[in-house]
Amino acid sequence: MMQKIKNLAYLIVCSVLLYSCGEYQKVLNKGSSEEQYKMAVKMYETQEYSKAIRLFEKITPLYRGKPQMERIEFMVAQSNFNEKNYGFSGFQFDRFTNSYTKSSKKEEAAFLSAYSYKLASPRFSIDPTKTRKALDAFQEFINTYPDSDKIEEANKYYAEIRTKLEKKYFEIAKTYYRTAGYDLRNYKAAIQAFDNLLEDFLGTKYKEEALYFRLKAAHDFVLKSTDRRKLERIESAVEAHEKLQRSFPESKFKEAADGMLATLQTEKTRIDVIAAERITSDNLLKQ
Repeated sequence: MMQKIKNLAYLIVCSVLLYSCGEYQKVLNKGSSEEQYKMAVKMYETQEYSKAIRLFEKITPLYRGKPQMERIEFMVAQSNFNEKNYGFSGFQFDRFTNSYTKSSKKEEAAFLSAYSYKLASPRFSIDPTKTRKALDAFQEFINTYPDSDKIEEANKYYAEIRTKLEKKYFEIAKTYYRTAGYDLRNYKAAIQAFDNLLEDFLGTKYKEEALYFRLKAAHDFVLKSTDRRKLERIESAVEAHEKLQRSFPESKFKEAADGMLATLQTEKTRIDVIAAERITSDNLLKQ
């Protein structure tokens, strides 16, 4: 008896599912815009988000400019978020906040836009564009909604993303330095990258190491340069040493940094002697 009841229940469920699928396909392919809108909302409310998205895509051009459009755009963004299309949902939630400035959903959309970009951002070693978008979006949310019940969560995510970006840019700068032996232009790129890191992320935990590698890149660049270009680059390298010493007088890199400073001073003395000898020689020739 129990088995018959189970079989009957199974048949009923299958019949309902088949009818639902058939009804969905019929509305999707041949339904009016109103029927498609109602079916899209039904699919959204029953958490069948991929089906809802297909219907919303069909009706969006027909409802543009109508009162329902605000609700449609939010549901489309939310459906893509729930389907883990995070890059797309981030863009859509952001567009929603800009399009519906008086919407009761604006704050929620602003948070979900930032959170979508966070979830879409790759590990730190990949292109940081989406990570930067997430950082900017959370910063804007924090500035715009300081009293939000999501503010603690937003601050936590902002700190996580900032740390992720710091690590990314630090590793980029170090990569430039490590490859400068094969391409001298990378010394300049490394120096600029370390400068950017220190300027964009004040108080970064990588500050001491970044200042040291910035000095090391400038020092090594001097040694690889022709005498004609050395004086200017020596001055830049000495300034890098001063910044490290000023910021971290007891730096763990102090011995190595002081050794590089001594090398730079010796090199400057050598260049000055050559310059003085050249002037003396020129004067003798004029006599």
